[in-house]
Amino acid sequence: MSIYKKILGNDFYHLHPMLQKRYEFKDSYQFKGKGVMRYITNKSKWLFPLFLFSQKYKLFFPETGKSVPFKIINTQTIGNNGMEQVHWERVFYFNDKKRYFNASMYLDLEQKLIQDYLGEPSKCYSDLLLSVTKDGGLRINSKEQRLIFPFLEIPLPKIVQGLATVTEKYLETKAVYYIQVNVTNPLIGTIFSYEGEFVEDDVS
Repeated sequence: MSIYKKILGNDFYHLHPMLQKRYEFKDSYQFKGKGVMRYITNKSKWLFPLFLFSQKYKLFFPETGKSVPFKIINTQTIGNNGMEQVHWERVFYFNDKKRYFNASMYLDLEQKLIQDYLGEPSKCYSDLLLSVTKDGGLRINSKEQRLIFPFLEIPLPKIVQGLATVTEKYLETKAVYYIQVNVTNPLIGTIFSYEGEFVEDDVS
């Protein structure tokens, strides 16, 4: 049983059947998808040094654009801490450049949330709350966040947090997955966002 099925409980079965298939991870199932982002935007004018620094750790990146090809690979594994995890590899193709937005997610049943470690090696941590929308989509909201340093994690005040809202659906009319990600800050507003569609792709 995947960490997502465990955290959602009976609500998991209210997801669209294709989203259930995507997030169940039965028998070491690995999800591979490819598609196109309609747009990728960020506040690079204000946060360019942060995005430039983050790209080294496969976190944020300074590039933006429309009709950006991308691929996604979700792999269920056991992490170095011995806990079950799902690794997220997201690759965006800007002409001759590849940019990443990677993470590793763990289950915290006691607090009923997903632990999200962003970057490789991780530089940021966020609590994630999962819910199912009325139309069978998956909604993910980030909550408390911390900066990660060797042997130390520092809680971030809300005023400097980048809070994410993720919506994923399956569009039957087009037979595609739809994804929208918005990362916002109380002072700056939207600091990073993308929206697009993808299909499952078993070819590496």
